[in-house]
Amino acid sequence: MSIKDVVSQQYKDRVNEAIALLGNVPTRPNEGWLKTVRVALGMSGPQLAKKLGITKARVWKVEQEEPAGSLTIKTMESMADAMDCKFVYAVLPKENVEVIIRQRAVDKARSQVLLASTHMALEDQLLSNRQIDIEIERVVTEILQKLPSDFWDES
Repeated sequence: MSIKDVVSQQYKDRVNEAIALLGNVPTRPNEGWLKTVRVALGMSGPQLAKKLGITKARVWKVEQEEPAGSLTIKTMESMADAMDCKFVYAVLPKENVEVIIRQRAVDKARSQVLLASTHMALEDQLLSNRQIDIEIERVVTEILQKLPSDFWDES
Protein backbone atom coordinates (compact mmCIF):
# COMPACT_ATOMS: atom_id res chain seq x y z
CA MET A 1 0.00 0.00 0.00
CA SER A 2 1.46 3.35 -1.03
CA ILE A 3 1.66 6.44 1.15
CA LYS A 4 -1.01 8.03 -1.06
CA ASP A 5 -3.31 5.06 -0.34
CA VAL A 6 -2.65 5.28 3.40
CA VAL A 7 -3.39 9.02 3.45
CA SER A 8 -6.53 8.49 1.37
CA GLN A 9 -7.72 5.81 3.80
CA GLN A 10 -7.05 8.13 6.75
CA TYR A 11 -9.28 10.78 5.16
CA LYS A 12 -12.00 8.22 4.50
CA ASP A 13 -11.79 6.94 8.08
CA ARG A 14 -12.07 10.45 9.47
CA VAL A 15 -15.15 11.27 7.39
CA ASN A 16 -16.78 7.91 8.18
CA GLU A 17 -16.10 8.46 11.90
CA ALA A 18 -17.81 11.86 11.69
CA ILE A 19 -20.79 10.24 9.94
CA ALA A 20 -21.00 7.67 12.75
CA LEU A 21 -20.83 10.34 15.45
CA LEU A 22 -22.88 13.12 13.87
CA GLY A 23 -24.96 11.41 11.20
CA ASN A 24 -28.12 11.54 13.29
CA VAL A 25 -27.89 15.22 14.25
CA PRO A 26 -31.24 16.83 13.51
CA THR A 27 -31.38 19.46 10.82
CA ARG A 28 -31.22 23.12 11.78
CA PRO A 29 -34.37 24.23 13.60
CA ASN A 30 -36.54 26.78 11.79
CA GLU A 31 -35.44 29.52 14.20
CA GLY A 32 -31.77 28.45 13.94
CA TRP A 33 -29.54 26.82 16.51
CA LEU A 34 -28.43 30.06 18.16
CA LYS A 35 -31.91 31.17 19.16
CA THR A 36 -33.03 27.63 19.96
CA VAL A 37 -30.11 27.06 22.34
CA ARG A 38 -30.35 30.55 23.86
CA VAL A 39 -34.04 30.04 24.64
CA ALA A 40 -33.38 26.50 25.91
CA LEU A 41 -30.78 27.93 28.30
CA GLY A 42 -33.28 30.54 29.51
CA MET A 43 -30.97 33.35 28.38
CA SER A 44 -32.49 36.56 27.04
CA GLY A 45 -31.22 38.38 23.98
CA PRO A 46 -30.01 41.33 26.08
CA GLN A 47 -28.16 38.96 28.43
CA LEU A 48 -26.37 37.35 25.49
CA ALA A 49 -25.62 40.77 24.02
CA LYS A 50 -24.03 41.85 27.30
CA LYS A 51 -21.83 38.73 27.42
CA LEU A 52 -20.70 39.44 23.85
CA GLY A 53 -20.30 43.18 24.30
CA ILE A 54 -22.70 43.91 21.42
CA THR A 55 -26.17 45.44 21.17
CA LYS A 56 -29.33 43.43 21.64
CA ALA A 57 -30.29 44.54 18.11
CA ARG A 58 -27.16 42.78 16.82
CA VAL A 59 -28.13 39.57 18.64
CA TRP A 60 -31.59 39.77 17.08
CA LYS A 61 -30.05 40.38 13.62
CA VAL A 62 -27.65 37.45 13.99
CA GLU A 63 -30.49 35.17 15.05
CA GLN A 64 -32.44 36.26 11.97
CA GLU A 65 -29.47 35.70 9.65
CA GLU A 66 -28.65 32.16 10.80
CA PRO A 67 -31.69 30.39 9.27
CA ALA A 68 -30.93 32.14 5.99
CA GLY A 69 -27.40 30.74 6.12
CA SER A 70 -25.73 34.12 5.92
CA LEU A 71 -23.59 34.02 9.09
CA THR A 72 -19.87 33.48 9.17
CA ILE A 73 -18.38 30.56 11.02
CA LYS A 74 -16.54 33.05 13.24
CA THR A 75 -19.86 34.64 14.29
CA MET A 76 -21.39 31.24 15.01
CA GLU A 77 -18.35 30.29 17.11
CA SER A 78 -18.39 33.50 19.15
CA MET A 79 -22.14 33.29 19.80
CA ALA A 80 -21.86 29.64 20.83
CA ASP A 81 -18.89 30.40 23.08
CA ALA A 82 -20.81 33.22 24.80
CA MET A 83 -23.52 30.69 25.65
CA ASP A 84 -20.90 28.24 26.98
CA CYS A 85 -21.56 26.00 24.00
CA LYS A 86 -19.41 24.38 21.38
CA PHE A 87 -19.91 25.23 17.71
CA VAL A 88 -19.67 22.16 15.49
CA TYR A 89 -19.21 22.50 11.75
CA ALA A 90 -19.23 19.50 9.43
CA VAL A 91 -19.94 18.44 5.89
CA LEU A 92 -21.16 14.87 6.03
CA PRO A 93 -21.78 12.56 3.12
CA LYS A 94 -25.19 10.89 3.22
CA GLU A 95 -23.48 7.48 3.25
CA ASN A 96 -20.03 6.08 4.03
CA VAL A 97 -17.34 7.32 1.68
CA GLU A 98 -16.70 3.84 0.27
CA VAL A 99 -20.38 3.41 -0.63
CA ILE A 100 -20.41 6.72 -2.53
CA ILE A 101 -17.16 5.93 -4.34
CA ARG A 102 -18.33 2.43 -5.29
CA GLN A 103 -21.65 3.74 -6.60
CA ARG A 104 -19.83 6.29 -8.73
CA ALA A 105 -17.56 3.52 -10.05
CA VAL A 106 -20.60 1.37 -10.89
CA ASP A 107 -22.23 4.28 -12.73
CA LYS A 108 -19.08 4.99 -14.75
CA ALA A 109 -18.50 1.30 -15.48
CA ARG A 110 -22.11 0.76 -16.55
CA SER A 111 -21.89 3.73 -18.89
CA GLN A 112 -18.64 2.46 -20.44
CA VAL A 113 -19.83 -1.14 -20.80
CA LEU A 114 -23.23 -0.23 -22.23
CA LEU A 115 -21.60 2.09 -24.77
CA ALA A 116 -19.23 -0.69 -25.83
CA SER A 117 -22.10 -3.17 -25.88
CA THR A 118 -24.07 -0.90 -28.22
CA HIS A 119 -21.14 -0.78 -30.63
CA MET A 120 -20.76 -4.57 -30.39
CA ALA A 121 -24.46 -5.04 -31.12
CA LEU A 122 -24.06 -2.99 -34.26
CA GLU A 123 -21.36 -5.45 -35.30
CA ASP A 124 -23.66 -8.38 -34.46
CA GLN A 125 -21.63 -9.29 -31.33
CA LEU A 126 -24.33 -8.66 -28.74
CA LEU A 127 -23.41 -9.52 -25.11
CA SER A 128 -25.90 -11.28 -22.86
CA ASN A 129 -27.15 -9.52 -19.73
CA ARG A 130 -24.97 -11.85 -17.64
CA GLN A 131 -21.89 -10.97 -19.72
CA ILE A 132 -22.70 -7.29 -19.34
CA ASP A 133 -23.01 -7.64 -15.54
CA ILE A 134 -19.70 -9.52 -15.36
CA GLU A 135 -18.00 -6.89 -17.48
CA ILE A 136 -19.45 -4.06 -15.39
CA GLU A 137 -18.09 -5.67 -12.22
CA ARG A 138 -14.68 -6.15 -13.86
CA VAL A 139 -14.56 -2.48 -14.87
CA VAL A 140 -15.73 -1.40 -11.39
CA THR A 141 -12.82 -3.32 -9.85
CA GLU A 142 -10.42 -1.72 -12.31
CA ILE A 143 -11.76 1.78 -11.63
CA LEU A 144 -11.61 1.33 -7.85
CA GLN A 145 -8.01 0.11 -8.01
CA LYS A 146 -6.82 3.06 -10.09
CA LEU A 147 -9.37 5.81 -9.29
CA PRO A 148 -8.63 7.75 -12.48
CA SER A 149 -8.22 11.53 -12.42
CA ASP A 150 -11.51 11.95 -14.34
CA PHE A 151 -13.42 9.83 -11.79
CA TRP A 152 -15.75 12.68 -10.78
CA ASP A 153 -16.02 14.27 -14.21
CA GLU A 154 -19.53 14.11 -15.65
CA SER A 155 -18.56 13.06 -19.16
